[in-house]
Amino acid sequence: MKQEIGWIGLGRMGIPMSMRLLKEGYPLTIYNRTNGKDEILASQGAKVALSPAQIIQQTNIIVIMVSDDKAIREIFTGTDGLLSAVESDKIIINMSTVSPGISKEMSGLCLKQSIYYLDAPVSGSVKQAESGELVIMVGGEGTIFIKVKPILDHLGKLTIRVGDTGAGNVAKLAVNTLLGIISQGLAESVIFARNNGIETQDFLNIINNGAMSSAYLKIKGDAILQNRFQAAFALKHIVKDLRLARESGLKTPLGETAYKTFKEVESELGEEDIIAIIKRL
Repeated sequence: MKQEIGWIGLGRMGIPMSMRLLKEGYPLTIYNRTNGKDEILASQGAKVALSPAQIIQQTNIIVIMVSDDKAIREIFTGTDGLLSAVESDKIIINMSTVSPGISKEMSGLCLKQSIYYLDAPVSGSVKQAESGELVIMVGGEGTIFIKVKPILDHLGKLTIRVGDTGAGNVAKLAVNTLLGIISQGLAESVIFARNNGIETQDFLNIINNGAMSSAYLKIKGDAILQNRFQAAFALKHIVKDLRLARESGLKTPLGETAYKTFKEVESELGEEDIIAIIKRL
């Protein structure tokens, strides 16, 4: 019989990821900080917990997929948080995109209760979460990684341990730094071509058939052509991730420029897709 898993966080990524585990036959106990999002999984057989403390009392492996450091701190240390329960020998896998610092802090608190902590953020969006094609970057103890890798392999096409606690977070922030730079670069090059009389369709056709071709550039190029900016990856999230990267030591020119550019439009375009940056450039 497969081990029961606790899942905390039922947002855009959390629902399809946890649904995959449920369909793979893992008994699932779920918790979300806001009401209503647990109904889909509950209808498929998931149990619903009333608090993080209840989750860790009822399961041995707990996966977290939430938005930021503040949410993580609340889930671990709040009233009825994970660490409020007197439990040990549990494994917590934090798949959220958060700072290396919060992972090291929470890992230290877990260690005091003989609880194991892995940071395991993902690269990919909702489509990859649904199809199990995420890239999962893990930081933490190697022996614990080996124990949970079969579970993570149901969620991603690549699951790789990149170092000790916080290393997964650093890898994810590096990936998203490149994401911000490339997104701004695509927008700027389209604008430059357009301002000099080159049709956007023709320019994107050139890119998609040349050495610069990539799935990401095609997806975001199509979004530009169709004037479609509904968030697949919200612009506000790249602001958060670039801020976290800067706080973790990113000081390079392109990283600084991308952060400044996206930060300036966050209040206006934060809920739209990252490529909506073209509307202001």
